[in-house]
Amino acid sequence: MYTSREDVGYDFGDSSKDGSKTTQPNPNIDGGWAWMIVLSSFLVHILIMGSQMALGVLNIEWLEEFNQSRGLTAWVSSLSMGITLIVGPFIGLFISMCGCRKTAIIGGILNALGWILSAYASNVHYLFITFGVTAGVGSGMVYLPAVVMVGQYFQKRRALAQGLSTTGTGFGAFLMTALLKYLCVEFGWRNAMFIQGAIALNLCVCGALMRPLSSKEVVNEKCIMTNNSEVNHAKALSHSTDTVKSNGVLNGEQEKKEEATNEEVLDHVQHTESGGESRSGKHMYGLCILKRVSQLTVTVRKGFGIWYSSYFGAASLFTNRVFVAFIIWALFAYSSFVIPFIHLPEIVKQYNLSRQNNIFPLTSIIAIVHILGKVILGIISDLPCISTWNVFLMANFTLVACILILPLMQTYIGLAVICALIGFSSGYFSLMPVVTEDLVGTKHLANAYGIIICANGISALLGPPFAGWIYDITQKYDFSFYICGLLYMVGIIFLLLQPCIQKKQPREKSTEEAQV
Repeated sequence: MYTSREDVGYDFGDSSKDGSKTTQPNPNIDGGWAWMIVLSSFLVHILIMGSQMALGVLNIEWLEEFNQSRGLTAWVSSLSMGITLIVGPFIGLFISMCGCRKTAIIGGILNALGWILSAYASNVHYLFITFGVTAGVGSGMVYLPAVVMVGQYFQKRRALAQGLSTTGTGFGAFLMTALLKYLCVEFGWRNAMFIQGAIALNLCVCGALMRPLSSKEVVNEKCIMTNNSEVNHAKALSHSTDTVKSNGVLNGEQEKKEEATNEEVLDHVQHTESGGESRSGKHMYGLCILKRVSQLTVTVRKGFGIWYSSYFGAASLFTNRVFVAFIIWALFAYSSFVIPFIHLPEIVKQYNLSRQNNIFPLTSIIAIVHILGKVILGIISDLPCISTWNVFLMANFTLVACILILPLMQTYIGLAVICALIGFSSGYFSLMPVVTEDLVGTKHLANAYGIIICANGISALLGPPFAGWIYDITQKYDFSFYICGLLYMVGIIFLLLQPCIQKKQPREKSTEEAQV
């Protein structure tokens, strides 16, 4: 796969008269503006993922307002959470055409519009469209760029950076729950959603902070291909991954030819425009519109070409066997984290532990330790002697073991210990972008991670209703945890059957390595 200089973050310059080229590290990689990107992603997780985890407050208000069944009303929250992740592959197309900054700003406006329109809902079905679809798509348009930008700006400390940014989910769960409760009590749920829509406009500010990495004139294609060959050899990934990378290099030459053709078309339009300066203003205005349309067409065509080749072309991501196994794992994984949040209150009630749970809720234990888990696992993964892939697998094994053991615990202390382990081990979510980037590279991170979160979205959308269906049949929550845990184990086995991913290579190359 061809890794662009903008993604890698190095500027190329002449080192000698004989034409040899050296690389100089971009000062914004692993420092400088990179920490503003982390702050932006942190705020995005608070405003989006934190708000979605606090929707239980509004769910109670919707039940009282519309007098619908719990199952039907719960689909409003499920749609919002599921669509946020499911639209990932399509958001990758927007990123390819418009970039992360513009995509996030448009998504912030759409998310705020969904909240505001939902304040005027007359029934639950109205909320399906305004909140479930509109706000959900807007959330997805902000969430994916927030993750991708952190991956682009960090190379040595990516796991730590992703861990710090995703802790916003835990903080947001506390802040947004308290805020929505206060707003609903003081102003009613409709005004609360209107105010939340105004707050969601801050997502546009977060998007504006996602400044793309600057790029300068580069050396010839031969130098690029040589450096990429060294990088690919150092990564030592599976054979299928190497196929994706080599095809990406070949596609880079074709892209250059297409860009040259497009530039000739634009130059022709500009020449026609300059030659018509003596004509009427009406003709000049028409030529200006034609120029803008041509530029937009070139951008859309190029972005769609990158997006299409990632999924269906010769350099398709699906030729990577480890990545395909990663997708299968994601289809089963996320529901195992969501189900405890939904069913723990009922389990506590069945075991007559409501008094202890009211003092310190078990779900709060998961949320608090989840924050610590993301940071600690990120720090461990960035150690030179530790493989991110091994940390990821160990955390998954711990989580699936806790899911299978949880139904056996019938005391508050036992449940609290298991919930703490669930919270800590689920901190591997911060490693998912890192593992994905190690699999496919920075250039295809947006499209690849879009597929992964799409699989997670399907898991989040179908997992809780499936667990509820099992309860309706067996009248026990035990089997819900057992079945979901076993399915989760199947996903982990798919990962174990693939070749191990080696520790990522050092990102900054020396001067001698960068010379042709």
